[in-house]
Amino acid sequence: MRAVDIPRLRNGLDIFPSPSPEHPGIVLRDPYQYTESILVIPPVLVMALDCLRAPQTDRDLQAEFTRRIGQIVPIEVIHQFIGTLDANGFLESETFAEMREKCHARFREAPVREPAHAGQAYPADEDGVRETLTRYFADTPSAAGDAPIGIAAPHVSPEGGWQSYAAAYSRITPDLADRTFVILGTSHRGEPERFGLTRKPYLTPLGAANVNAQLHDTLVKRAPAAVIEEDYCHSFEHTIEFQVLFLQYVMQRPVNVLPILCGQFWDSLNTGAAPESQDKVRAFFDALGEMAAEQGRRLFWVLGIDMAHIGARYGNDFEATANTGPMAEVAERDRARLARVCEGDSRGFLDLVTPNGDDLNWCGYSPLYAFMRAMPGARGRVMKYEQWNIDPQSVVSFAGMEFH
Repeated sequence: MRAVDIPRLRNGLDIFPSPSPEHPGIVLRDPYQYTESILVIPPVLVMALDCLRAPQTDRDLQAEFTRRIGQIVPIEVIHQFIGTLDANGFLESETFAEMREKCHARFREAPVREPAHAGQAYPADEDGVRETLTRYFADTPSAAGDAPIGIAAPHVSPEGGWQSYAAAYSRITPDLADRTFVILGTSHRGEPERFGLTRKPYLTPLGAANVNAQLHDTLVKRAPAAVIEEDYCHSFEHTIEFQVLFLQYVMQRPVNVLPILCGQFWDSLNTGAAPESQDKVRAFFDALGEMAAEQGRRLFWVLGIDMAHIGARYGNDFEATANTGPMAEVAERDRARLARVCEGDSRGFLDLVTPNGDDLNWCGYSPLYAFMRAMPGARGRVMKYEQWNIDPQSVVSFAGMEFH
């Protein structure tokens, strides 16, 4: 029988140890939600995943498998394993390509952006949302001082970061009803050095947030190479959805938004160069800055950002505990970066982020830097800084901020 080429394992999958003692092994999950399947790969087959990262034939995989475990593995076992991965959309195959296109088409044709995290990260019903968010804001002082032009809030799970959410959103009041809220969110899975837009109203249990189509079209016209229109990442990304939910709650009425997913600046992290050294990124910064100058106080800026990601989940060789041990040093470094942000020092901020490809893993780097380039006159204040154990071995840091 002739050897058969095997498609490679897809990049960008969530791969982590199974949390179930009854089902040991490695979990495969698709963060893009092209497939809803979640597979647990038993320990004896885990090595096969590494083999599938490079071109293979079924006979190559059989031979390598046989060598590693010390006994002959029937080719039928190999075919069954590959067939299961393929049928569930985990290989770079025609099956996966069809799944992906169906999902993209479904989002393109949908009239609205459905809530992706209702019933998981927050309640699925209006009463439940209002009760939960009222609890978050119960001990937060009322807004005071001059009205800001923008805020930064976390995008971590609201239950984990509610104090920073409440601190930031306490600065937004219903008298801002005539503003368009420009929401800059991290695109965890989006194309690097690109910005994802959508015209679709964002739905939550509190209603629909309409998109300012005129401003959307302005950015598309002025920086077309940097923009991904109807970016599929909007369909599953939480960084903007959480901000819309909090905005609707504090405004107590429908809101108009301009949701922008900011892809990671990988080239900047790899080379140390400023993101705007790439023509398309510079064009988008210019377009965003021109829009800010033209619209003035008709805009209000909302940044959905987390900061450091430290611990076993994020590739460190130690277990991290919030505010103790190595995390005390992380807090100092976080605050040094935030100080540059508050001073409006984008070059200084860049100089602290880019060395070593950013060993703090600040996923909020791209939205923050985009805001600083678009609004160079903005100055900030940290209202609340926190660290939170997202699991027993890993910590995320974040803050609530205001800008003037």
